[in-house]
Amino acid sequence: MCGRYVLYGPDARLIESFEVREAPGLAPRYNIAPAADILVVLRGASSERIARVMRWGLVPAWAKDPAIGARLNNARAETVDAKPAFRSAFRSRRCLIPANGFYEWQASAGPKARKQPWYVSPAGAPFFAFAGLMERWGPREAPLYTACIVTTEANALMAPIHDRMPVILAREAWNAWLDPATPAADAKALLRPAPAAAMRAWPVSLAVSNARNEGAQLIEPAPAAQP
Repeated sequence: MCGRYVLYGPDARLIESFEVREAPGLAPRYNIAPAADILVVLRGASSERIARVMRWGLVPAWAKDPAIGARLNNARAETVDAKPAFRSAFRSRRCLIPANGFYEWQASAGPKARKQPWYVSPAGAPFFAFAGLMERWGPREAPLYTACIVTTEANALMAPIHDRMPVILAREAWNAWLDPATPAADAKALLRPAPAAAMRAWPVSLAVSNARNEGAQLIEPAPAAQP
């Protein structure tokens, strides 16, 4: 799964990397949690890329209550084309979710052992581009726009930490993923683990486990031992 990630920009670099005209100007954040406003890149009517702010946690158009989004932060790549909550968005409302990195928690031995958080960042690039899905819910005059992150099985780097990871799309796959005309089978074929060589990871402070904690210190390597 992917339950926390980081986006600190800067906006100028994001605009250049994702080829959008402008960025919404969200503040740098080092502990983005579900239900937060997140930056999403989508395909515009003229095929241009547009950056928008949406809420993390997909709310399907048919949902009676937007609270369902709290359970739909991630969509599994293996079933994204079949699950009722995701299949419509997968067919025609795919997006990119930029990130400078993400966190995952590694289980430790022992019944009272605390999980160790790890920070994962790109190797040789400023951003990850997570495969995402988006939806519009509610009345036309006051719609709620939401999104979720697609996950896949872990690669060799991530496997010792967790059995799942976000789908990280290579730049050459961005246009196909964003284009609603891309056949579903071709879009699903893009949902595979990124190469381990494209990522690096290190353990970080347990402070990141509290979603109220924020700041660049959260991504710094942890001391050898934590109290």
